[in-house]
Amino acid sequence: MTILLSAEKLSKRFGGLQAVADVDLEVRHGEICSVIGPNGAGKTTLFNLISGVLPPTAGRLVFEGRSLEGVRPWHFARLGIGRTFQNLALFRHGTVVENMLTGHHVHMRANVLEAVVHLGRARREEIAARRRIEGIIEFLEMEHVRDAVVGTLSYGQQKRVELGRALACEPKLLLLDEMVSGMNREETEDIARFVLDIRDQLGVTIVMIEHDMRIVMDISDRVHVINFGRKIAEGAPSEVKANPAVLEAYLGTNHGEPPGAAPAPTTVKPSRVSAHVGG
Repeated sequence: MTILLSAEKLSKRFGGLQAVADVDLEVRHGEICSVIGPNGAGKTTLFNLISGVLPPTAGRLVFEGRSLEGVRPWHFARLGIGRTFQNLALFRHGTVVENMLTGHHVHMRANVLEAVVHLGRARREEIAARRRIEGIIEFLEMEHVRDAVVGTLSYGQQKRVELGRALACEPKLLLLDEMVSGMNREETEDIARFVLDIRDQLGVTIVMIEHDMRIVMDISDRVHVINFGRKIAEGAPSEVKANPAVLEAYLGTNHGEPPGAAPAPTTVKPSRVSAHVGG
């Protein structure tokens, strides 16, 4: 598989704190890649660098063969890098449809005058955007709450809205920051199924930060391990589980069960077929 994203000696310093230090990372087209590590290891800061939320102190990012140096933060999404956030960042008083439409805004080209009169290009773009959002709502099985106010939904449903908004920006690379945090087992299994379908049916490459080792070990193609801002391991899930450096980072010892070994594996429900999202 060809390389979609590469980070080269990527670093971020906040005053005297080195949050990310010389991280090299490659993400290949069509894979599900996980970034794991203890709390405070620098994982979300790494995501903030990859998505343009923060500029790196040193190092560089290359996306589809193009250096992202000097690219404006809001252009990252337009280039095809979408993300969800660890803490929900939704418009709680807006509906499901309205929240998802905000994710498609990066692709709207109509000027202010066209938007005001709602004719020509502005009208065509809105029709296309709403068609895409309806496909995403169907894909995420949210038809029954499409017009519901987000603040009235359950936590698990709000997480789906956040996922749908990220899909609305038509990403080539999707960054998922702790999507199943706070979810019950059934909700977790649903998200794992959606992640697989996003990759397999929509052709989107995925990088996820996740503390649920059952999901990481069950659906990841490769795993990167971060500790104290540095990458300490990389490989297939089975390789990472047996890596002494990973055991040391998680358990403080080179003995015992590897991360995620004790819980029963997540059972991912069969994929669904969606005919509308990709169009």
